[in-house]
Amino acid sequence: MFADLPLLSITIWLPIVGGLLVLMVGSERNNGFEAKVIALLVSLVTFVASIPLFTQFDSSSWQMQFTELAPWITTVEVNYHLGVDGFSMPLILLTTFMTIIVVIAGWEVITFKVAQYMASFLIMEGLMIGVFSSLDAMLFYVFWEAMLIPMFLIIGIWGGDNRVYATIKFFLYTFIGSLFMLVALIYLYLEIGSFAILEMHTAGLTLSAQVLIFFAFLFAFAVKVPMWPVHTWLPDAHVQAPTGGSVILAAIMLKLGAYGFVRFSLPIAPDASQALDELMILLSLIAIGYIGFVALVQQDMKKLIAYSSISHMGFVTLGFFIPFTIYQSTGSWQGAAMGMEGAMVQMIAHGFVSGAMFLAVGVMYDRIHSREISAYGGVVHQMPKFAGFVVLFAMANAGLPGTAGFVGEFMVIVSAFKANFWIALIAALTLILGAAYTLWMVKRVIFGPVVSDKVATMQDINGRELLFMSLLALAVLLLGLWPAPLLEVMHASVAHLLQHIAISKL
Repeated sequence: MFADLPLLSITIWLPIVGGLLVLMVGSERNNGFEAKVIALLVSLVTFVASIPLFTQFDSSSWQMQFTELAPWITTVEVNYHLGVDGFSMPLILLTTFMTIIVVIAGWEVITFKVAQYMASFLIMEGLMIGVFSSLDAMLFYVFWEAMLIPMFLIIGIWGGDNRVYATIKFFLYTFIGSLFMLVALIYLYLEIGSFAILEMHTAGLTLSAQVLIFFAFLFAFAVKVPMWPVHTWLPDAHVQAPTGGSVILAAIMLKLGAYGFVRFSLPIAPDASQALDELMILLSLIAIGYIGFVALVQQDMKKLIAYSSISHMGFVTLGFFIPFTIYQSTGSWQGAAMGMEGAMVQMIAHGFVSGAMFLAVGVMYDRIHSREISAYGGVVHQMPKFAGFVVLFAMANAGLPGTAGFVGEFMVIVSAFKANFWIALIAALTLILGAAYTLWMVKRVIFGPVVSDKVATMQDINGRELLFMSLLALAVLLLGLWPAPLLEVMHASVAHLLQHIAISKL
């Protein structure tokens, strides 16, 4: 039924065109009501258009599916080439789902330049889907760089008092890192005569060339994840961004860097990846552990969740690079797939959980305009429904079994035990930190006596807030209790990637 439809092009260009339409409608009429309605309809239709990518996906094949190919810049063999596999398809669904949440969340909150706000998120949605589905390196790079512009505007226009500093820092970190990736892509083009990503996977490269390419990609992807020590832009961006910006930044944009490792670094430079796996594991463990301690002392809720995101994303990079250590320790790749699949599940789970946590902070901020933990206390007495959702999301953030936050981290830790006991122990001990900073925040904010007159006047969540928090709660529980459908679609792709990196290019 959907075989003849260009589903990927539809999911990319529908929100972009929809965003331009929202801009044309403008915010002047009915306080932007028409703009909000169009944005919601476009985001819903885009999500519906992305569903066949899952329902019609052949989970037994590692080959790229729903492919589209058309010449773009013929003089240098650049093509409009799209396709998805078990790595990229779940991330596209996450993107289309979270965009709906962001549009609903901003429905009543955003009153300034409403059309521009909604259009920015729609255009960014299309660009991010373009990154996940590009099979041409230059097309990938164009989408990768273009998506910085909407987020730059979102933080710079609707952000907090220090938004200019945060915006410039965000842009410089991510843009400069991406320039190294561009150099690597041009080098690969000169080597193989094509920008096709799948052809780059098969390129024969010396170890020195692979190492240089690996580091070029690392500068781009590590900033986006972000990995320690290039993580400092993220807390500033989160604190200054509006709630919707924080949600998309944490739920989707951080995943782009991790996705880059499995699409470029590992398959193009497998020998360099194996040679440098200890470095990547060390950086991942520092992110998981040290940043967890940093989160523990935060007084601003958004900063705490931002540092929490860095710590949780450390499990993703750990899962991607632990297979090499497993092979070196055991002489077998058995257990390596669990680490990679756990990393992928962690990416999706973190998208739901971190997005939900930032939205919860936004709900409270809309009422008393403070993100400081000390400004709250006893919220459960005024907002019992809201408190129930916050406790659920906090448990997921702490990795409680039965929630989305548990599955991926558990798989990565079990895989790490096959590689090295101490690596697994350090990773597992940091789960205690996750529980500590999350539950301590919940204890101080949600429970205890009411600490101020402002908190005493807070009203429980309305129907709009109940809707988006219920959708996220359902996603968190569904993934935590039944992760099998997500795991099944990535089995073949993970197995193929492991087979590919097991063969030296030297």
